Amino acid sequence: MKKVAVIFNGGTISMKVDPKLQAAVPTLSGEEIMAMATGIEEYAEVESVTFSSLPGPHMTPQTMMELARYVETFLGREDIAGVVVTHGTDTLEETAYFLDLVIDNKKPVVVTGSMRNSSELGYDGPANLTASICTAISEEAASRGVLVCLNDEINCASEVTKEHSMHLNTFKSPEFGPIGIVDTNKAIFYRDAATKEHLKTNVVEDKVDLIKAATGMDGKLIDYCVSTGSKGIVIEAMGRGNIPPKMAESVDKAIKAGVVVVMVSRCYKGRVLDSYGYPGGGKGLRNSGVIFGDRLPGQKARIKLMLALGLTQDKEEVKRIFEKGLYN
Repeated sequence: MKKVAVIFNGGTISMKVDPKLQAAVPTLSGEEIMAMATGIEEYAEVESVTFSSLPGPHMTPQTMMELARYVETFLGREDIAGVVVTHGTDTLEETAYFLDLVIDNKKPVVVTGSMRNSSELGYDGPANLTASICTAISEEAASRGVLVCLNDEINCASEVTKEHSMHLNTFKSPEFGPIGIVDTNKAIFYRDAATKEHLKTNVVEDKVDLIKAATGMDGKLIDYCVSTGSKGIVIEAMGRGNIPPKMAESVDKAIKAGVVVVMVSRCYKGRVLDSYGYPGGGKGLRNSGVIFGDRLPGQKARIKLMLALGLTQDKEEVKRIFEKGLYN
């Protein structure tokens, strides 16, 4: 029987409602959660450990790096076939993508959580946990990068996003759909990840900001980020990759000041391209030195830029990391 390490890392899966606060707070231990995952002992041997009890919004990039190195200590053991990590769903996709970029190991790593706390009817934590363990012991899960498993669906960390604030099937891969499913306690895979990449770094540059473009915006937020020491800025642009002209002026100034600017689309499907030549259009932004982030959402592009700048200060190398094989 294969052995799986389950690393408990907080989130709704570990919460129940506090009677005084009338709100959910971290309460359950890993052992208490595992006790509700009845029957899993027939499929895998489980070693459960606790990394943190953090709610999703309390995660930081530095904590993500610490978690990545902690996960690697288990992946390095011969007796461990795979690792499952619990996480708060608010930032689950960011941490999963972070782990996907920095961990280079063939063994499965599966990130899971729950949308309902243990005080609610239909608490989905145990079911998501057992499905994730079944995924981690699957031979087919190897060499696929970090996976996200909730609601019996398996998604790639590089593709998945939280789509709905309350639905149990909130985690979706809008562009390509799930990579597989868990059915009758078995992981079944239908395709491979669209892309795989690894950034070999222990350094996170956390002075990276994310700004969303909207109609009529000027460049004051960009100017502020530059003045307060930002090393990188990710802009969620409109449509194909366009922003208001006054924003574009500040982008140009930021790049001339040495700040790396990456552009993605605020649309949740499709990639950015230098299709338009008017002021603020993608063509002018690219000519000024903006790096294109393909189809990544802003929150993941920010994670990638943090790691890229931790790896290198060479802007051309950062550009290669984001654009290799995607743009001429």
